[in-house]
Amino acid sequence: MIDQVRPNQVNEWLAAQAAPRALVLDVREPWELQTASVQPDGFELLAMPMASIPARLAELPADAAIACLCHHGGRSQQVAMFLARQGFGRVANIAGGIEAWARERDPAVPRY
Repeated sequence: MIDQVRPNQVNEWLAAQAAPRALVLDVREPWELQTASVQPDGFELLAMPMASIPARLAELPADAAIACLCHHGGRSQQVAMFLARQGFGRVANIAGGIEAWARERDPAVPRY
């Protein structure tokens, strides 16, 4: 089961994992990142489009707590499940994606 974390709970979830690194993995496409992005606040931010993740898996720190982010939460859920199957032990989905992030955490983030 993949943890579902609301945007306002991301930092709390990451801290609770007691991992050496806290990472938000944004799996949206480059054009989406140009449209709207989150600002790192207590976590590292890494952008890696969903389709590129299998080939770039070695770039992800295996000991990190990783919260996955997309537009509404569907792609990030798939990525989180993939990472869990690959042995990543601290993985969550940011429920509602950047859309919820803009509504619940940072209204300065553009909605699209």
